Amino acid sequence: MSRRPVPAQGASRCTVTVCRGCCCGTEKIPGVDHAAQLSFLKAELGEVAQVRAVDCIDACEHANVVVVQPSSAGRVAGGRPVWLGLVNDPDANADIAGWVRDGGPGLADPPGILDLYVFAPPRRVRKAVEG
Repeated sequence: MSRRPVPAQGASRCTVTVCRGCCCGTEKIPGVDHAAQLSFLKAELGEVAQVRAVDCIDACEHANVVVVQPSSAGRVAGGRPVWLGLVNDPDANADIAGWVRDGGPGLADPPGILDLYVFAPPRRVRKAVEG
């Protein structure tokens, strides 16, 4: 598993981590334009959040995985990282983008439909991404 620097827990903006490893972002999930997914999130959120693609984060059974980490204000308000799996359609990406634009974890309630995507990864996986 390749690790990139994890944003400080006091990051002033939300961080949206998009897995692009062995299962996420590959032909293992056919019918999904993986490049368009990442481009959409970067275009929609570039001014309000850090959007980063990372190598495999070891939650392959939930491909495609997106992790939304709160801003520093969101963390102070009680927000915690939210792991979303099976994010394989444009509507889910739009819901994620709208939620992050509204403030993300701790500052805005996610659209109810995103509850269907939330999962809890094992602790060792969480630590590798969240720091």
